[in-house]
Amino acid sequence: MEDKRLVMDGSTRIDTLDYLRGFALLGIILVNVLPLLSVKLPSPHTMEASYWRLLYLFVEGRFYTIFTFLFGVGFYIFITRANIKGRNGYILFLRRMAALFIIGLVHVQFHPGEALTVYAICGLFILPFYKANKVVNLVFGTVMLIVLGFFSFKLFMVIPLMLLGIAAGQFQVFERLSKIRNKVILFTSIMFALSVPGLIYQYQFAPASIGYGSEADLQAVQRFLSIGITIGPVISAFYVGLLVFLLQSSFFQKVLSPLKSYGRMALTNYISQTALLFLAGNTLNLFNKITYIQSLYLCITIYIIQLFFSVMWLRFFRYGPVEWIWRIVTYFEIPPLRKQT
Repeated sequence: MEDKRLVMDGSTRIDTLDYLRGFALLGIILVNVLPLLSVKLPSPHTMEASYWRLLYLFVEGRFYTIFTFLFGVGFYIFITRANIKGRNGYILFLRRMAALFIIGLVHVQFHPGEALTVYAICGLFILPFYKANKVVNLVFGTVMLIVLGFFSFKLFMVIPLMLLGIAAGQFQVFERLSKIRNKVILFTSIMFALSVPGLIYQYQFAPASIGYGSEADLQAVQRFLSIGITIGPVISAFYVGLLVFLLQSSFFQKVLSPLKSYGRMALTNYISQTALLFLAGNTLNLFNKITYIQSLYLCITIYIIQLFFSVMWLRFFRYGPVEWIWRIVTYFEIPPLRKQT
């Protein structure tokens, strides 16, 4: 009963989810910076090329997967809590998705590969699965993810990832972490055991030439990237399991506490990542000139700015700026923004 009350209490945040959202954002910007600033392709046999390979081994297709999965978890918790409070969770969710779609339409003008519009549309598709049996959601989501991953259909993997998030919400995984510690360790160990051979296999196809070679070289790059998409969910699951395990320790909770604030303002920070990248690109004239390693340095700088801003903002305010606007449209009421002292 105690775990169930945690889900139903609208005032209780599940901190682990905020940590995970913040963690996902750290990886997303490392990939998004590449097309946004038209980062130059690295020359073969250089440090830039080595970073390119590391990026597509450990980052690309790993962090958006976590973010998408968390959307499904949040979807289930949002509707459940709204219904328990006596409000129509479905109507509120539809308003929430409409607002997210509008925010995404604005964002996509600057970032063509943005995810908000996709999430808003997919949110409508997963709505019927809210009342589906949790085992059905788990099995169907897993099988669908494996099949789509095998064919490297990255865009279509959004739906099964969200279904797995719904299943995690139905099983109350994140509310019961302290009680399923051994299961978390087992899950993380299995994902690690699957990730290692997967990464080794992908690395065997790492191309020496990236974008400068023959048609065969381009096909090698595509194969390398496709394998990365296929094994991505397994590596993402390992990342999630490892972070969740670490967060069972109060030491890591304190050390990583800025990450919690970062994830609590996930929508604001996701959009401001794009704004900061464009600001840097225009101010420093980085478009088509910045290298892969330099893009990493830029992302680290943005990390520092956003982490500091998130921590300081949430000392005085209840919600991030964009999250506050999102709530206004969702509930048709203006919630207090400043914290009461």
